[in-house]
Amino acid sequence: MDIVKPPIENILYPIMEKKKGNRIRYYIKELKCSQTLSQKRLHDIQKEKLKKLLLECIENVPAYQSFSYLKSDIETDAFSALSKFPILDKKTFRKNPDIYLNRLASKSDLISNCTGGSTSEPVKFFIDRRTVEYYEAARWRGLSWWGISPGTRSVMIWGDPYELNQNQKREHRFKEKWFKNRIAIPAYSLNPESMKEYFKIIAGFRPKYFYGYSSALYAFASLMFQQELTLPFKPSVVVSTAEVLHDYQRELIEKAFGCSVVNEYGAKDAGILAYECKSGNMHISSENVMLEVLDAKTLQPLSHGQSGILLITDLNNFSMPRLRYRLGDSAILSKNICICGKGLPVIEKIDGREDDMFVTVDGVLVHGHAFNHVSRSLNVIQKFQIIQNSPSQAELSIIPNDDSGKDDIDKFIDGVQKLLPKTHIDIKIVKDIPVSSSGKFRYAIRKFSI
Repeated sequence: MDIVKPPIENILYPIMEKKKGNRIRYYIKELKCSQTLSQKRLHDIQKEKLKKLLLECIENVPAYQSFSYLKSDIETDAFSALSKFPILDKKTFRKNPDIYLNRLASKSDLISNCTGGSTSEPVKFFIDRRTVEYYEAARWRGLSWWGISPGTRSVMIWGDPYELNQNQKREHRFKEKWFKNRIAIPAYSLNPESMKEYFKIIAGFRPKYFYGYSSALYAFASLMFQQELTLPFKPSVVVSTAEVLHDYQRELIEKAFGCSVVNEYGAKDAGILAYECKSGNMHISSENVMLEVLDAKTLQPLSHGQSGILLITDLNNFSMPRLRYRLGDSAILSKNICICGKGLPVIEKIDGREDDMFVTVDGVLVHGHAFNHVSRSLNVIQKFQIIQNSPSQAELSIIPNDDSGKDDIDKFIDGVQKLLPKTHIDIKIVKDIPVSSSGKFRYAIRKFSI
């Protein structure tokens, strides 16, 4: 019996609503009501919210006040007007973030936040509580499709809050367990020696669901098979987030945990962008966010079904709005309507990060997934990471399987080289490829602009 869930949902949340004005549960209800509306009605809601945001930007946000001449265009067609605003990348934002702060907002009333910065300088920004609560509501709306509510017991396979000291970490763990009904297994320290202790903790806690990075969940599942460990209970679902979930990862995780894997798509600086339903489609949180997909080279809009870089416009954050924000991901939008009955639009595919996309010397784009396909087809590599520093130079680190010989490894190297035919690749055979301090692992990284 879960003795923590009822107090969280029936006592803690009402107290937060009364004393702090917390409106997460209200927004959850709001989003649950709108999810069954037609795509046209949802489109109209999105258009009206975008109009209000753009008018606020040209009136009170220094970075956008020079676009006041677009006011009549915004009033007429907000979607068309949005395309006339500049694309905002992270580098530009970091240079002068204060110009994106609404002049009517006070930093002391806002929440300071920061992205993980696993491959580049972190992005520091401010956000208001209303926007954060909409982010949370979108997550709980998606989880509700799988029978999960805010107090449901969970285990996170996640990065450690490394910026905290030991006392702060203890306090953090206490609050996580008793105020959120969850405990964390550190994603950066998964190894055979730690598995039995982690399994003992999990068996005692008996979570209804697991939540974590796809690479960390996959690593955990792999170690379960290696050590012939089986959960003494059946969880409802495993939720994968923060990284692209590959089919081979989903398959192994589902076998290890004995339940479905659910894909969550979001970002610290963008909120929950999409959630997978039981029909297997990724539904966009269109009441919260506007998504655009552009060609990586021309930066021109692409049609549904075409892969390109993703721009996001948060429709709720009036305090520090970032219009057409280049999140760093690539994706494909779909025009299909899901059979699950939700009118929410669908992301056909999340291709991964922009800088997973490599460039040959001749200018051909090669997605990072291609390197992974080579690895999976040969099955001679435990782990690898390829970093492209320029079209003509890259680094490839390889951890071979224990029984892989030189010929096996050479086949993998040849497969990678064929994808980058004129690129000089420096090869390293290593014993370990560390994850970032946040616990994430990326096997393909491009370190220059296309």
